[in-house]
Amino acid sequence: MLKSLSIRNYALIQQLDINFNSGLSIISGETGAGKSIILGALSLILGQRADKQLLRNKEKKCVVEGTFGIKEYKLQVYFRDNDLDYEELTTLRREINSSGKSRAFINDTPVNLNILRDLSLRLIDIHSQHENLELTNNLFQLNVVDVFARHSNLVEDYIVIYKLYRELEKKLTVLNNTARQSKQDLDYFQFQFNRLEEAHLESCEQEKLEEELKTLNHAEEIKTNLEKVSFILANDENPLLARLFETVQLLGKLKSYFSKAGELYDRLESSHIELKDIAVEIEQLDEEVEHNPSRATEVNERLDLIYSLQQKHRVETVDELISIKEELQKKIDEVTSYDIEIKKLEKELDSQKGKLKNVAAELHKSRLSVIPEMESHLTGMLRQLGMPNGKFRIDHKKTDNYTPTGIDKVIFLFSANKQSDLQDISVVASGGELSRVMLSLKSLITGSSGLPTIIFDEIDSGVSGDIADRVGNILTEMALNMQVINITHLPQIASKGKNHYKVYKKDEGASTNTYIKLLNTEERIEEIAKLLSGKELTDAALKNARELLKNV
Repeated sequence: MLKSLSIRNYALIQQLDINFNSGLSIISGETGAGKSIILGALSLILGQRADKQLLRNKEKKCVVEGTFGIKEYKLQVYFRDNDLDYEELTTLRREINSSGKSRAFINDTPVNLNILRDLSLRLIDIHSQHENLELTNNLFQLNVVDVFARHSNLVEDYIVIYKLYRELEKKLTVLNNTARQSKQDLDYFQFQFNRLEEAHLESCEQEKLEEELKTLNHAEEIKTNLEKVSFILANDENPLLARLFETVQLLGKLKSYFSKAGELYDRLESSHIELKDIAVEIEQLDEEVEHNPSRATEVNERLDLIYSLQQKHRVETVDELISIKEELQKKIDEVTSYDIEIKKLEKELDSQKGKLKNVAAELHKSRLSVIPEMESHLTGMLRQLGMPNGKFRIDHKKTDNYTPTGIDKVIFLFSANKQSDLQDISVVASGGELSRVMLSLKSLITGSSGLPTIIFDEIDSGVSGDIADRVGNILTEMALNMQVINITHLPQIASKGKNHYKVYKKDEGASTNTYIKLLNTEERIEEIAKLLSGKELTDAALKNARELLKNV
């Protein structure tokens, strides 16, 4: 339950501190006094959007802090899972600085807004007047049935299984589309691959062929020049090698008594040996090089094939063509493996669908089982709230497909008059009727929801007199099992509270400030009397107020 609320620098509030107790607490105050401002500040620690325009002093930060007693609500696992320090008195805090940036804390540990919002939804429910419109939303209606059925674990199981089922469905759709497109491209891939495969390409082949072709195209010139060089070196009438050998011999005769000749001898002898080797290699090359037009044609054709493939695939080397062939092989392998993957995924999907079917059926059965009790209870509550001919029924339909909420769709049907047929509540219910139906629903499900605290912002809108008294009795009954805080203008309801707070504002210098105070008995009598008669207190109003409070 909400133990205390502290607000700093928010709208008309400079500083406000308030403690709350269990049971039914009433908050009253004139229109414009600041009741909605307090709720707005409270909504910040429930994870709502922050607006820096609501800072009272734009130079200072706004701080809203709420302390909750959570000992009885089995939240230890939630705190552990979110790496939070569990404390029986847990504090939720929100800070908004002058630039509009917001920070959130749980027991002084910084958290993101999603965690703050998630925890607060387990602690408190604020029901404002516009929330009555949610009653016309079919998803809200189904959620009401689920809360009353107390099968949250079943709902969570279904959501997990449904999400996985949908993911598998999408994955299979993508895979089928990819496989279909790939199969359309398979013939093209295979054709391209076959051409490259039949070419028997080898790395560095192009460079070798181009070099060979140059040799073949200049074979005659090469042989002529090689023969001339060979002739000069070894076959001339006075060959170079023979003359060089003669010079080596001449220097050799001098080296024994002319040391400088020895070095020249060594160098010249080395040159002679090198030239002899060159002469031998030239003779070998001359024998290897031949004029071979058929081989030149063959090499030309091979290079033409390579150039053609390079041009087609827009590359410049044989290695790139080989890489393309490998990529085409992968694509062909992928296409042929899609069928295996698809069958495997279809099997997974069938298995998941079986699980989904079982959980959906269990959820469907659970929902159906509680509908009669809900219809009976709500019809009785409506009659208690001044609609003796009121009728309420839940129209349940089974969906054709699995949806995020199961295979069920519910529509709340309502009629306030004898002669009127049951119709969709969104079509036939007035604002006042929606308020009473919503109060009946809240009364029905609060025990099932396990929420510690609920705050009503003028749930009594559109009622008065005896009906207001009955609304007060329902709120009192709800407060036996949870903390109920009700903002009201009706004296019949205000008198039912265990505690009564008054919101008021004061002009102080150049500013107006909102305050809240817990009323004592005499102050409470006076406040209820004002609700009865207006600002001008009368003896009759004071007497009536005392009478109303006798039963508290």
